[in-house]
Parts: sequence; structure tokens; C-alpha cells
Amino acid sequence: MDTKARILYVEDDETLGFVTKDNLEQNNYDIDHYLDGQSGLKAFEKKGYDLCLLDVMLPEMDGYELAKKIRKHNSEIPILFLTAKSMKEDRIHGLQLGADDYITKPFSIEELILKIEVFLRRKFIAAPDKEKYTIGSFTLDYKNLKLRGNETESNMTQKEADLMKLLVENKGNTLRREEILKKLWGENDYFLGRSMDVFISRLRKYLRSDESIAIENVHGVGFRLLEKQNG
Repeated sequence: MDTKARILYVEDDETLGFVTKDNLEQNNYDIDHYLDGQSGLKAFEKKGYDLCLLDVMLPEMDGYELAKKIRKHNSEIPILFLTAKSMKEDRIHGLQLGADDYITKPFSIEELILKIEVFLRRKFIAAPDKEKYTIGSFTLDYKNLKLRGNETESNMTQKEADLMKLLVENKGNTLRREEILKKLWGENDYFLGRSMDVFISRLRKYLRSDESIAIENVHGVGFRLLEKQNG
């Protein structure tokens, strides 16, 4: 990848911020580091970024509010939360606001880079052979992260599009929770499972205008995308 990925990094701990920025720059990323949410938002509004790394506990404007405002400007950019909080409610709240993933402090640079690459790889490599998928009255434009149908067009995050694509490709079949987690999140973990439930809820909201489509819970197993045939 010749072009450096540009990352907005908002972290109020100056020491941690310096060390993390330095390590990421050594790994060929272009990093803009800001110490508070308001400064981070101003930078985001002026510059173009490929990914956002946001601490949750920030002065001026916390990470949750910053993510919410970023999402209003750009519904597609990957947002990763860096948080010292371990309560599942905090993680779920961040995902409900539109974050794509999170990493809990303390973290290793290797772990952070792995998370970053999961999202950037999809942005910079060639698109898959099949880019559009049909389900009911909707069309998933996977390459452009858009879901169109019933005279609406929704902008999706990368993770939402990945999950929708996986469900559509396996329409009518049950996908096991652990299978989805390992494929899209990299591991089978309780908290990641709760994150996946948030994304399933988001997809249901996108699809709710078409009553012929349902994402079913298969109790204790996983999920199944169903499409009722007319007549």
C-alpha cells in the first residue's frame, strides 16, 4: 500500500498519545493526534481521514459525542473506540452510536494495528468479484456501502455491510454465532457477541420497511436471513 492511511487519533493522555502515535507512524500510518474532542471534531471537519481512533473519556467533548458528530458528517468511515472501561454496557453504547469496534486499554500496538488493518484492508484492496446483492426489495451495494430499496438509500458502515453480505450469501441457512464472530471480528468472545447483536439490530432497522424479510434468532445457535416469497 503506497498511500499512507490517514488516521484521526483523539486521546487526552499525552504520554500514551505520544507513544501510540510514534509507533503507528513507524508502521507507515499518517497520524493526527488531538487531546480533546472539540479539537478532534474541528480537524475531522477540515481534513480527510481513513479511520478514527477515539478515546471515550475526553475533555471538551467525550468520545461518544464525538463519534455521533463524526457519523453525521461521514456514515462510512471506520470508528474504533479506545476505552479503559470494561463494562459491556459502555461498549454496547459506543456501537449503538455508530462505532465499528473497540479496543480495551491497556492494549499492545500489535493488537491495535491488527484492528486497524481489518478495516483499512477493505478500503485499499480491490473490491470483491460480486459487489451487489439483492434481498427482497433491497439491493446491497457492497463496494459503495449502500443499501437501496423502497425509495430509500442508507449509508452503511463497513462492518454493517460485511454482516449484511454474509447473511445474504447464506440466505435461508443458519449462521452460527461463533462462525460470524470469527469471520468478521476475528475471534469468538462474549463481549464481541454482544457487539454483534447491536449490528443485527441495526440491520433489522434498515430492512423493516419490507415485511417479506426477516433476520431470525435461532435460539442458542445463531441467525438466519429469511425472505418470504409472494403468493
